[in-house]
Amino acid sequence: MALAFESFTLDTDTFELRCGETAVPVEPQVFQLLAKLIECRERVVPKDELVDEIWSGRAVSDATIASRIRLARQALGDSGTEQRYIRTVHGVGFRFVAAVTETLSAKASTKLPESTLDKADVPRRPSIAVLPFQTFDPGKWTIIAEAIPHDLIQALSKLRWILVIARPSSFRFRGSNVDIQNVGRQLGVRYCLTGMIEQRIAEISLKVELSDTRSGEMVWGETFSFQADKVHEVRESIIGQVVAALEIQIPSHEAHCARLNAPENLDAWSLYHLGLQCVYRFNRNENDAAKALFQRAVERDPSFARAHAGLSFAFFQDAFVKYENNSDDAAEKARRHAERAIELDPIDPFANLTMGRYFWLKGELDSSVGWLERVRHLSPNHAQAIYSKSWVDAMAGRPQSAIEGVNLCMQLSPFDPMQYAMLGVRALSNIVRGDAENAVYWAEKAALSPGAHFLVDMTAVIAHAMNVDNSKASYWAKRVFERAPNVRASYFLDAFPFQDDDVRANVQKLLHEYKFPD
Repeated sequence: MALAFESFTLDTDTFELRCGETAVPVEPQVFQLLAKLIECRERVVPKDELVDEIWSGRAVSDATIASRIRLARQALGDSGTEQRYIRTVHGVGFRFVAAVTETLSAKASTKLPESTLDKADVPRRPSIAVLPFQTFDPGKWTIIAEAIPHDLIQALSKLRWILVIARPSSFRFRGSNVDIQNVGRQLGVRYCLTGMIEQRIAEISLKVELSDTRSGEMVWGETFSFQADKVHEVRESIIGQVVAALEIQIPSHEAHCARLNAPENLDAWSLYHLGLQCVYRFNRNENDAAKALFQRAVERDPSFARAHAGLSFAFFQDAFVKYENNSDDAAEKARRHAERAIELDPIDPFANLTMGRYFWLKGELDSSVGWLERVRHLSPNHAQAIYSKSWVDAMAGRPQSAIEGVNLCMQLSPFDPMQYAMLGVRALSNIVRGDAENAVYWAEKAALSPGAHFLVDMTAVIAHAMNVDNSKASYWAKRVFERAPNVRASYFLDAFPFQDDDVRANVQKLLHEYKFPD
């Protein structure tokens, strides 16, 4: 986008300031400052907002801010006395006061015609634009209406599977009459996230909607309610919940759309999303289907890191639930594909997650924690990493840490396809700390949840056996043998390699009592 005022043009795509045809050198922070003030020219921008935007919230002095304002004015031939472009509002902040015209940048004007882009035969990962939220009280909530979308752009940009349009481009689309399909055409994105902030007396309502720009249909929506004076306290939680929801909703919608196409026409990303949908169903037939889809994705694009990570997850599942007789071979394949995914994209959270899961399989829990914490560093709201680390914490004898982690995970992703596993963490954590009553409560909830496999049922056997409830323990044991006739106690102990010998021995003893052989 090019922002033109008088003889100057600020081009946010090429990251340059021009006076006529001559480039004006400016420091990166000064450029960011100018872009921010011009974007928000309809209002005064407080100093705190500039600090959040340009210095990422770090503590900076008023003198530092003043020096950047002075350099910005100098670049425009302005001064603190004249203030022709940047006006100081004492005690509040700064405002850009010149008339501005928005046009396409020189870079954007050379892009392919839309029809050519639409028909290009190249794999395209999902893409999204987060627009500034609307508000019925522009004066009071404008900062929050921009701050939350800004935070979402930053959080989503840490996810390697989705392309996120930068703020200067997506924030061009403001107001209540934005045409979602036009946003898709202008920015070349598949998805658009919008929001509305309303105040009802002391309560704030934030409505967020995800739309498919191709059809204009709403894919997902959620409403968050909170007290007006708690907005900054809940802001981080809202960001986390929205990001976690998009990690589920967009791949699910992509898989749905892919199923409408002929199989031979699917690109690597479509195959990947179909595979992801299958692998989360956690049964043998769907896992085999997932492996085939991920393998086809790799064949279409050998450098596709996420497809290798998907294969690693599927082979992890083979070894974890012992679909194959040779679980060591499956674990080795899980390791190999995880390593390949990381070679291709070292900072992809899903790739790092699969390496953490491999070390869990091998019982090397300290190494597993290191990889899972790296995922959290790359993507702080990554629900799968949080609950996977909670499993590891439980097995390593840190039940309280496990419970705290899974509580956060369920807050971030309340409709996660692996929710039964999150409930299972709570059950296992209470087994580890010897709390039979709570272990029974959570094991029952986990085992009765959609998608729960026989290892979760075994958790219910152990919990009821701890609680000396022979009838319930026998019921769940019968169900396990119906689902997995050849199951052994070692299956559970291999899947959950407890570090505490006493815990491991007690679990083994309880399973023996209900006829599970070694």
